[in-house]
Amino acid sequence: MNLPNYKTAYISEQDYLDSEELSDVRREYIDGEVWAMAGAKLNHQRLISNLVINIGGHLKNSQYEVFSSDVKVRADKGKKYFYPDVVMSCNNENGDSVFTESPRLIIEVLSNSTRRLDKTLKRLVYQNIPSLKEYVLIEQERVEIEIFRKSENWNPTYYYIDDEITFTSIDLTLSVLDIYQRVDNEDMQNFIKALNETTLDD
Repeated sequence: MNLPNYKTAYISEQDYLDSEELSDVRREYIDGEVWAMAGAKLNHQRLISNLVINIGGHLKNSQYEVFSSDVKVRADKGKKYFYPDVVMSCNNENGDSVFTESPRLIIEVLSNSTRRLDKTLKRLVYQNIPSLKEYVLIEQERVEIEIFRKSENWNPTYYYIDDEITFTSIDLTLSVLDIYQRVDNEDMQNFIKALNETTLDD
């Protein structure tokens, strides 16, 4: 399994939670081991920002709220804690809590160091959370989005640059381009180039 490169020796769930408040870096907890999370690229942060802006606006005055990167998800009866890139949950949870146990939507932006973990262990763990309706994986090096929906027996559906996506968990439709706005990768460069050439031809 391709986990991040930094880990500590075995510690208890409570020791993890206590030490996490003092840590200078975010660390995930997997079966007693603590894994430090590496920093993210600008494209990674652009994707998160686009999602939070669009989802947050849609959820205004609703019973749900969206968080990015700094809110943990507690799973597997406390044996695992993860920091999703984007998580949406009901807004009736304790405001002093440092984690959520009832996410409805989880989104991870993939990188070379996290792709395998996000697609395997995390996917299986998240899909066993009773409240979860959708799990979304977003590539940053190319334009590709993979969604697993509980209503579709967790089978994947793929979306590309010309597509629209309906997040059924919150009844929100976004174009893939809305999500990839300002992201600088080869697919987006080619799309913008083709768009500019079409405009010049007109």
